[in-house]
Amino acid sequence: MPFSLDTVDISNLADRFKQSLPDSFLSLGPDFYTKVPVTPVPNPYLVGFSADAAALLGCTAQIAHDPAFVAWFAGNSLSTASEKMPFATVYAGHQFGVWAGQLGDGRALTLGEIEYGQSHYEVQLKGAGPTPYSRMGDGRAVLRSSIREFLCSEAMHALGVPTTRALCVIGSDLPVHREGVETAAITTRIAASFVRFGHFEHFYARNRPDLIALLAKHIITRHYPDCDNTDKPYLALLKAVTRRTADLIAHWQAIGFCHGVMNTDNMSILGLTIDYGPYGFIDGFNFDYICNHSDTTGRYAYQKQPEIAYWNLFCLAQALLPIISIEVQSASGKQDAFEEIRTVLGEFKPRFMQALQTRMCAKLGLAHQHDGDAALIDQLLKVMHQNRADFTLTFRRLAQVCQHDTLGDASVSSLFTTDCTAFHAWLHTYRARLVYEGRDDSQRASAMNCVNPQYILRNHLVEQAIELAQEKDFSEVERLLNVLRRPFNALPEYEVYAQLPPAWASSLQVSCSS
Repeated sequence: MPFSLDTVDISNLADRFKQSLPDSFLSLGPDFYTKVPVTPVPNPYLVGFSADAAALLGCTAQIAHDPAFVAWFAGNSLSTASEKMPFATVYAGHQFGVWAGQLGDGRALTLGEIEYGQSHYEVQLKGAGPTPYSRMGDGRAVLRSSIREFLCSEAMHALGVPTTRALCVIGSDLPVHREGVETAAITTRIAASFVRFGHFEHFYARNRPDLIALLAKHIITRHYPDCDNTDKPYLALLKAVTRRTADLIAHWQAIGFCHGVMNTDNMSILGLTIDYGPYGFIDGFNFDYICNHSDTTGRYAYQKQPEIAYWNLFCLAQALLPIISIEVQSASGKQDAFEEIRTVLGEFKPRFMQALQTRMCAKLGLAHQHDGDAALIDQLLKVMHQNRADFTLTFRRLAQVCQHDTLGDASVSSLFTTDCTAFHAWLHTYRARLVYEGRDDSQRASAMNCVNPQYILRNHLVEQAIELAQEKDFSEVERLLNVLRRPFNALPEYEVYAQLPPAWASSLQVSCSS
C-alpha cells in the first residue's frame, strides 16, 4: 500500500511504515540493530518543513498543518509495541584516521520504511534519545545543528548533489548540555539506505564474514542489482561504490563544499552526502579551507577530500576482503584477491579526475573538452586562492564575460583584489578559449547559470536563521529554504542572499559539538 497522507490524517501513520518487507534492513536480524523506544520531548514545535522531501513519501504540504504532525515526528506519539518499535543500527569506523571500534546510531532511530511508487525510503529521527550505542551520550541533537542539517540536506539536493534528505525539524525547550545549555531538536531524515562503510567494518572487526556477506547481499539486492549479474558480485559492489564515491567527491569539489567529518562511519554505501555535522561552503577560495574547528590537523581540508575518500574506500575494501577472497577463488581459482581489489580501487583517481574536469569545464561554459582545459582550470583556482576570490560568485559572474569585448569583465574582476593582474592574464587566456569554442555568448551564459549557483548555504546565512530560531522565530529558516531550493535562479527579491559575506562571517566557527 503506498504511503499517502493527502487527507492529512496521521492517526494510523505507524501502520504505513513497513518494517517487515522481505529484504528490509530488519530482515538481516538482531546482530545488525537494537529496537529502542523514542524518548519523548516536552512541548514540541515545528521549526522547519520541506514539502519537497514530503513528496518523496507521497505526502502533500498539508501534512505539516495537522496538529498531530509535530507530536508524531517528535517521537511522542510512536507505538512502543515491539513489532513497530524504531531501531538503532550498529556500526564501527575510523574517526580522523584512527580506529574507533564499535559506534552505531547513538542518537538516530529508524522508524521503518515507506514504499511509494517504485521507491523505498528509510525514515529516521535524529536526536530522538539515547540508544545502546550512545557511548554515555544523551542521544540528543541541539537546535543549531539540526537546522544546519535540515537546510543543507535540502540545499544539496537542489544543487544536484546525492544526499540524504530532511523532512522536518521539531524543536523542544528540553535543555541539552554541550559547551553551554542549549535546547533539543529532532530532524527527520530520509534516504534509500543509511548503511555506511562502518557497518561493514564492524563485522570485519568481529570476524563475522557471514554477516558481512549477508549485509552485502542486502545492499546488492536493494541498490546495486547489476552486481548480481557478474561472477564476482562483492567485487562488483566495491567497484560500484568506488565509482559513486568518486563522482560524489568531484561534485563536492566543484561546488566548493567541505564535509568536516569524513570518517568511514560517515561515508554512505550509496554515495550520498550523509551526516551534516560541521560542514561549509567556501567563501573566499582557499585550497586549505577547513570547515571543522575541531579538525586541528586539517585532515579534512578542501583539497584533501579526494585523498580521504580514497583512504576510506581502502577501509571498505579491507572489510569486504573476506567475502571477495572467497568469490575470487571460486571464480578464477586465485588465492589472492588483493590484485583485483587494487585494480578496482585504482579506478577512483581517473574517475574522480574526469568527473571533476567535466564539471569544471561546464562551470566555465566549455561544452567540448580540449587539451589545455585542465591547466586553464588549475590556473584559475590558483589565482582565486591567491586573491581569496569568492568561489561561488567567481563562477557565477564569469557568465558575464564575452568573447569579443571586456564590457562584462568588471563584475568578476572586482572579486580579485590582491593580484588583479594575474586574474586579467588568466582572463585573456579564457577569452581566447571561448573564441576557440565558438559558442554563442548568451547560450554559454545560460548554460553556466544552470550549473553555477546564485545561492549557497553560507555560514553567516544559516547563523542568522539559527539566532532567530533560538528566539522561536522560524521565518528565516523558511525563507532560506525557499531560496536554496532554487539555487540557480536569479531571484530579485532575495538578492541579499547572493552577496559577499560580511566581514564578521570570517570569525564563525563550526565544530563537532552537537
